Amino acid sequence: MSNSVSTTKKSRLLLVSLLVGSLSACALSPGNRSYSPGEQSEVKVPVQKGEDIIPENIKVRQITAELIIDLFKAARPNQPVGNRASMSPARASQIDPAAQAINYRLGPGDIISIIVWDHPELTTPAGTFRTAEQAGTVVAEDGTIFYPYVGVIKVAGKTTREVRDILANKLAKYIEKVQIDVRMAQFRSKRVYVVGEVAKPGTQDITDIPMNVLEAVNRAGGFTAEADYSRVLLTRRGTTYRVDIQAMYEDGATEQNAMLEPGDILNVSDRSYNKIFVLGEVLKPGSMVMNKKRSTLAEALGDAGHINQDRASPRWIYVMRSDSDTPELFHLDGRSPDAMLLADRFPLKPRDIVYVDTADIVRWNRVISNILPTSTMLNLTSGTRYPLFGGRQ
Repeated sequence: MSNSVSTTKKSRLLLVSLLVGSLSACALSPGNRSYSPGEQSEVKVPVQKGEDIIPENIKVRQITAELIIDLFKAARPNQPVGNRASMSPARASQIDPAAQAINYRLGPGDIISIIVWDHPELTTPAGTFRTAEQAGTVVAEDGTIFYPYVGVIKVAGKTTREVRDILANKLAKYIEKVQIDVRMAQFRSKRVYVVGEVAKPGTQDITDIPMNVLEAVNRAGGFTAEADYSRVLLTRRGTTYRVDIQAMYEDGATEQNAMLEPGDILNVSDRSYNKIFVLGEVLKPGSMVMNKKRSTLAEALGDAGHINQDRASPRWIYVMRSDSDTPELFHLDGRSPDAMLLADRFPLKPRDIVYVDTADIVRWNRVISNILPTSTMLNLTSGTRYPLFGGRQ
């Protein structure tokens, strides 16, 4: 009997030791680590330092009215768009629209219409059932055309006015006071490629009418419902630029509407990049797509079903951001209802992570729920008699 009492006491002492130890070792249970309002993150993250990437603790910034004011100042329309040089607007490509209309230069595949007044034998007849494109003169692959009395001449890289002057000088030997006109019948040598979230992706011919990003998108049928207006990628001669059409619509940033050049590739991205993630003690944790990259911390919490009142600790609401060379970590103390005014003015960015921490009592209950099965098993084991061994415990 004394052995049974001794074993029972040992089991109870073991159970008490486990419970006491769990107070200082909540991390033994996954997801039960509490966070502190320290000035730096506890975990090191990759940080860009010049040309090197090093692990470093980042500063925790408190969400205050002063911080929100600073963020709004930094996001003014006259500030550069994007964080990388390779993703800046393609401003260098802008030219005078009138100059481009005059200086369109011929290339292989273009079709021109040549008219010599009072000399129908030199003018290619269009006929009743033939269009100007079908009856015109096609620029050969080597950039030349053939014309009666003139022969083969090089026209690639020249404007229609220059071609007219060349033909007039050549024909002056055979025709007195020659009157000639050269017009574009069809543009086929220069094109851009429009792909991604547009209604009709494909190629668009460049004409003597200037073509910018919006014009190319409109010719392709416009944006689809899944298009990201702020992330139109323009690839030119091996370099990719980000064109923010949304900034042009909302902030008047007309420099975003870059003029296009032959061979440009315009890729309209979808909205999948504009996700934010709401995790922790909310009713519906998961990811959600921002509408035109506009969302606040309060909206994200609301879309996630709000904070779980039974399990969350509104004191510890975090926003983690990694869209720049140095990741950022923001903290909001949401114990006061007034703090939601700050949350409603705090703007989120794509790929932000919102995390709501667990309340201390819930963390403690989770630890206890993991220990109770073990304590119950020990109690049953200590009170069991084994007939095989003479009824000893």
